Amino acid sequence: MTGKSRIDNISPFIVMEVLEKAQAMQAQGEDVIHLEVGEPDFPTPEPVKEAALKALRDDDTHYTHSLGKLSLREEVAAYYHRRFGVNISPEQVIITMGTSPAMLLVFSVLAERGEEIILPNPYYACYPNFIHFLDSRPAYVEVNEEDGFQYRVEDIKARMGQKSKAILVNSPANPTGMVCTAAQLKQLADLPRPVIADEIYSGLVYEGEEHSILEFSDNAFVINGFSKLFAMTGWRLGYVIAPRPYIRPMQILQQNLFICAASFAQEGGIAALRFCHNEVEQMKEIYNQRRSYLLGRLREMGLATKSEPTGAFYALANVKHISTDSYRLAFDILEKARVAVTPGIDFGSNCEGYIRLSYANSLDNIKEGLNRLDYYLKNSQA
Repeated sequence: MTGKSRIDNISPFIVMEVLEKAQAMQAQGEDVIHLEVGEPDFPTPEPVKEAALKALRDDDTHYTHSLGKLSLREEVAAYYHRRFGVNISPEQVIITMGTSPAMLLVFSVLAERGEEIILPNPYYACYPNFIHFLDSRPAYVEVNEEDGFQYRVEDIKARMGQKSKAILVNSPANPTGMVCTAAQLKQLADLPRPVIADEIYSGLVYEGEEHSILEFSDNAFVINGFSKLFAMTGWRLGYVIAPRPYIRPMQILQQNLFICAASFAQEGGIAALRFCHNEVEQMKEIYNQRRSYLLGRLREMGLATKSEPTGAFYALANVKHISTDSYRLAFDILEKARVAVTPGIDFGSNCEGYIRLSYANSLDNIKEGLNRLDYYLKNSQA
């Protein structure tokens, strides 16, 4: 390949490189504790599996409508009405093969070449790569530990320009685990740009009341899916809720790039939204037990942040007093302590000096992993 290509602007997804290194160590017989990957360790709920198996037995294995099955789109609309009291039409919903295609569709219709999407820094690692791939630009606004890693609206206004086409918010957030309040979301909704709300961790909130951007704005895009809340990462099923004028352009992209999500997986999605409330509540209770333990240990180890996370299944550990090279630190922890963690630099320059720990693992593994990390920090020179 000669010359500069769009791929040159795409950075590696470091958490996957940590995972792959950890897996290689395990293949050599090493005992590695995984606190790096944001993947539920629970099995997919039985009603979901039963619905998909029934669809397979009924030969429901063909293309669906490019927007997705109407029955699933209706269920998404009903779900958002139950949870947040908002009225959306099934015609505003596009079913996608996970949230990554959903991001691609949304970013594609909002920002042309050279235009900007405003992002928080720290951010989910893949956001800027999608935006760069489309020849658009991420416009970063720093969010800081002292503010609970939340936007200051005045900072957004200062960063906003003619080329700024949308503002992205992720709540509950990866990597910080922080959750926006109603007041914070309303402030974002009142800004003169569409809001893109990544709500993939919606439902995984352990303290306080949860809100959706759709409660405060009709000029908003929601990206959500089934991977996290319903332990369905391998099902590759997500969706976009969008203002009506954008549906047709995104549908055309969907037809060309993806055609449709898997038909039998969509049946599983219907079952998840309709029948799996009890399973979700049981998973949440266990996540919260793990969260409480993890945060307590981080406080004891002097690694806690000023604001504790109340959502998703992540916590940042502040390691600035130990190292300002989180990449090197994370791989050193992996090699010496056999604990896989994600370096903060994976999530942007403003997350340097942190490591991200996932509590989507058993409490026993979390305890062992933190014991190893504590020993490493007390006995190793980073």
